[in-house]
Amino acid sequence: MYKFNSSNMNSFARLLACLLFLWISVGSQAAEKQLKIGSLVPKNSLYQRELTNIGEVWKKAQSGSPKLLIYPDGSQGGESEIVKRMRIGQLQGALLSVVGLSEIEPSVSALQSMPLLFKSWEEVDYVREKMRVSMEKKFSDKGFVVLAWGDAGWVRFFSKERATKPEDYKHMKFFAWGSEPAQQEIMKSLGYTPVPLEPTDILPSIQTGMINVVPSTPYFALATQIYNSAPNMLNINWAPIVGAVVVTKKFWDEQSPEVQEALRVQSEKSGNNIRLEARKEVEEAVAAMKKRGLQVNEPSADDLKEWTQLAERLYPKIRGTLVPQDTFDEVMSSLNAYRTNKSKAK
Repeated sequence: MYKFNSSNMNSFARLLACLLFLWISVGSQAAEKQLKIGSLVPKNSLYQRELTNIGEVWKKAQSGSPKLLIYPDGSQGGESEIVKRMRIGQLQGALLSVVGLSEIEPSVSALQSMPLLFKSWEEVDYVREKMRVSMEKKFSDKGFVVLAWGDAGWVRFFSKERATKPEDYKHMKFFAWGSEPAQQEIMKSLGYTPVPLEPTDILPSIQTGMINVVPSTPYFALATQIYNSAPNMLNINWAPIVGAVVVTKKFWDEQSPEVQEALRVQSEKSGNNIRLEARKEVEEAVAAMKKRGLQVNEPSADDLKEWTQLAERLYPKIRGTLVPQDTFDEVMSSLNAYRTNKSKAK
């Protein structure tokens, strides 16, 4: 029979102490409250400030020493990578464009992937609000909670060379999101050349000639200095950049009802601020870049007709690929209803 002696007892005591320390340590880490938010938004931008406002509301409602970290500038990777980090618990929240949101729920792509469809921000707002309840339910079913909706301006084409019509761009190389192979195939089928990259690769790629066209909002082009290497901007509102602040449902369910309500209120306020200010910044950014050498190219009436025809050729390709068929049809129906009612009101 095995007998304990003093040496055995000391070893057993030390082992027990180590196990107790590890148990306390693991328990402490598990109890640590944290909110880590990732995004591609520029540091010190309007978007980061509003993310901080949302985070501070959460932080003030916590006891102990909660940890709030905002990661801007794509420091956590592209939007696809950010979504992956949320799914494994490395991040609890994110501000994503439709590109990242589509990794969670594909139907959201209808708000951004239908070029020249929306003629005004009022139309974007109307369709988004019509879809909002059902869209947020889809996100919840997939383990995410939408806290706020925002946008970042209209996409315009920034290029090294002057271009005003669709044909002008066929000899150029476009930046394309690496996580959107279906979009790249559609572009190729129409005679365009997409180069899949992450947003953080845009500036060096355009400087070296790997790409020479960047579809971008004016604010992003100004903030990242893209316009210095691509000093021609086509003045056409190709599509809105729509986004949302999301958190994991796991994080959300850990919050008390009072904290959830406080987050809802601040997030709605921040979403409104983002939409209001970002829309102002579009023209302000264009004016700032023009002072520094940006050439704004205006399409002629014939050019616009060609762009419209291109968009109409794109819609059948987009329906059922980039945008689910039922969502595509829902957007078209809502938009037609809005335009009909607006026309009758005149």
